[in-house]
Amino acid sequence: MTIEAAIKRHAVLIYFVLVFLLSGGSILLIVGPEGFPLKAEEFASFGLSLYAAILAGPCVAGVLMTAIVDGQPGLRHLFARLRRWRIGWTWVRISLLPALLMTATALLLSLVSPDFRPAILDSNGKSGTLLGALGPALLVGCFEEIGWTGFAVPQLRSRHSILATGLMVGLVWGGWHFPLFWQPDSFSGALPLVILLTMLFSWLPPFRVLLVWVHDRTQSLPVVMLMHAAVSFVTLTVPPRGADRYASPGKPSHITGHHVVPPRGSRRGEPVAALS
Repeated sequence: MTIEAAIKRHAVLIYFVLVFLLSGGSILLIVGPEGFPLKAEEFASFGLSLYAAILAGPCVAGVLMTAIVDGQPGLRHLFARLRRWRIGWTWVRISLLPALLMTATALLLSLVSPDFRPAILDSNGKSGTLLGALGPALLVGCFEEIGWTGFAVPQLRSRHSILATGLMVGLVWGGWHFPLFWQPDSFSGALPLVILLTMLFSWLPPFRVLLVWVHDRTQSLPVVMLMHAAVSFVTLTVPPRGADRYASPGKPSHITGHHVVPPRGSRRGEPVAALS
């Protein structure tokens, strides 16, 4: 078997390895080996450069593997899916449904206990919070999906079902979020470990299945990016009042102006990561 044939045969596995190497290597270059686990204040001090380093993994690896595996035709097909906006308003509404359900759930829970009341409702800077979340949410949705949906999903869908593809990518996706949720006490006992695993794998694989299903029906990257970005936007703007007790370094729950600033003294990761 030639090297080219081996790469094509194990393209998805190689892509996953590249994602972890690029994202992990970039984080190490920025924070250094002694910088883990990241504290909220430390994460904030690096600003958007750390987000860019993390997002480079799936994006750069996706474009690189598309060029290696499928050449110019593959790149043209990737860019064609990036331009495929005309898919009908039904799919746009479907792509926004998870974010709307999350918002509705947060509002309903706030009726049960004030601890669940979204902090933005009592904020004096609502417009700043909303505008400050828009850019990061769009960046996360767009750059991540160039790789996850742009490359890995089509490769797996040629051999597996929507469910299997979504779960496989979703599990890797959850593992990729590990640096954002790792806390100093994550491995100190059974309960902290269970909390960490729950944050990483309880909702990302099911959500990825939905993303794969939408892409399978539309072959549109923008609609998948919109779906992803909308969920990220909600997680940034509608955290409950008590979210600061559970916010991870990589999941800011307070946004000021155009800068995403994790709350000082944050502890555990919230159920949904900004980089999701």
